[in-house]
Amino acid sequence: MLHLQTFGDLRLTETNGELVRYPIKGLLMMAHLYVGASHELSRYELAQFLWSDVEPELARLNLRKMLSRIREMDGGRAEIAFDFTATTVRLNTQVVCSDLDVFRAGGTPLDRLQAIAELTQRGFIGNIKPATKPIDAWIRAQRDAQALQLRQALLEALPEVQKPGAARIVSSAALQVLERDPNDEQVRALLHQISRGSSFSERSANDDGHPRVEVKRSEPGSQPANIERISAAPLILPRLVLLPPTAKHADAGLALANALIEDVTIELCALRNISIVAPHTAGQIRRDSEKAAVVARHSIAYLLDTRLSEEGLFAQLIYFPTDEIIWANRFAMTRATLPRHRRVIAQQLTESVARELAENEEERLRFEADPGAYHAYLVGSSLMSKLTLPHIRRARKAFKQSLSYKADFSASFTGLARTFTSEWLVTAQGNDELLHLAEQHALRAIERDPESAAGHRELGVTKLYLGDVDASVAALHLAEQLSPHFADVIYSHADTLVHASRPGDALAKIRKAMSLNPIAPDAYLWCAAGASFFLEQYEEAIAYVEAMKDKAPAHRIAAASCAMIGDRKRALFHRQRAESINPVFDVEKWLAIVPMKEQWQKELYREGLLRAGF
Repeated sequence: MLHLQTFGDLRLTETNGELVRYPIKGLLMMAHLYVGASHELSRYELAQFLWSDVEPELARLNLRKMLSRIREMDGGRAEIAFDFTATTVRLNTQVVCSDLDVFRAGGTPLDRLQAIAELTQRGFIGNIKPATKPIDAWIRAQRDAQALQLRQALLEALPEVQKPGAARIVSSAALQVLERDPNDEQVRALLHQISRGSSFSERSANDDGHPRVEVKRSEPGSQPANIERISAAPLILPRLVLLPPTAKHADAGLALANALIEDVTIELCALRNISIVAPHTAGQIRRDSEKAAVVARHSIAYLLDTRLSEEGLFAQLIYFPTDEIIWANRFAMTRATLPRHRRVIAQQLTESVARELAENEEERLRFEADPGAYHAYLVGSSLMSKLTLPHIRRARKAFKQSLSYKADFSASFTGLARTFTSEWLVTAQGNDELLHLAEQHALRAIERDPESAAGHRELGVTKLYLGDVDASVAALHLAEQLSPHFADVIYSHADTLVHASRPGDALAKIRKAMSLNPIAPDAYLWCAAGASFFLEQYEEAIAYVEAMKDKAPAHRIAAASCAMIGDRKRALFHRQRAESINPVFDVEKWLAIVPMKEQWQKELYREGLLRAGF
């Protein structure tokens, strides 16, 4: 027997597992014939199916060549897969079997549901990009038919839901159905009834004889908070994936934490305006080394990333298009309390995520109302990840282009403000005109969206460089109140606290920002290095600089730190690098520009720079 695998990778194997290397289109032809009622099609139909993008005569020639190649490959086999005539091709189903047989297999309804669910979650012909429109249409039609069969099997398995382990099988299948069709209210009700452990004695039959789920209206407060705050669903719902938790070390609580995230996944299906990615797909994304590419390919807008440690379960909600952490929290999960508190933690996590999604979706819809402005803004934001003058000026051009599409776009005013402060910092020339331009744009951003933390953040940064440290601290404190889990805001607040002569508070705050954004940007590490220097923790300051991918902005603080511990060789190295970037740097001129609230801080920095040879 030959076995045709159609879910996951499309492939053909012999009984011993050896791969049969038919052409890809030969395998597509085999799958097409296998699902057909007669397992036979005319050569003309197959040629048009496989090569509709070329002239009919060339399509028939391509088919003849492929069939000839398959004949040669089958020459040494006792049983052959195809029967060829002058006008038709027929698949020999006495020789070929397939994973598609699962849909025709018998067994108990629950066993059948489990088999279909496990098969369909791998994706029908997932490794081939359709070469023609007929192939694409056929694959889509097969997936639609398989989804209907999964749903039918789900409804038929309901009478067995009280069996041990059945609820998990039914819930997993229901999540798959909802991932494909978030508007399936019958399956949504079924899923919530299972998650609450409701009795199925209330089920009654539909007219077609299949069970129907009756769910009583929930008591006030039992549903996740603020679910109704999201406006009516757009045609294409934003997608959320809840990544299963990871742990640095083997942890007995990891299995329970995984179950907790599954609980939350089910609870979040109450949201009508978000599409939830099923746990199987979420697990595959977690394991993939190219997570960002996979997330983009599946058009996922939100990620709930979770990690388990001795301190509990850390969860953060990320808006993928801008890589912004819009919410984060930590939940105590001791081995003793987790089993008892699992449902309480699940409800708290669900309510928090639902609330943040509601608020962020309002912002997303405003952004996407002007796609040209949004796209240009994203281009500018991506360029600002590197603090070099060419990148900063290209980003400024992109933000201006964004405003040409939407003149009152607050986010682009925020981006422009950041380009001016960044240029002031990188050039180190004390150009106050840049700071005044930054202040103007930050105020315009706040005027258009006073509830956004980003505008207040940029105003705080600008006030710092203008020398008004107290106003800077106040603006950044307000920004952090508006968005307490926005890591970039917390970083800017920490940076201001360094200049406010509060390096201890600054270091604590930058560490919080780094816990929210574990793969920390270089700017975070630079800030941590500065705070460490003013705490006279010079080795720690050097270590933070060494961790930076691009050390260019931090060579001065690294040189000063090395000089303070007497490491002249490394101090010389960093000083020479700093001077190659900015050969006109002058210590006294820079210290006159950089705002520091207390004189001891300037004196300490002056000593380090002079010892380094600046």
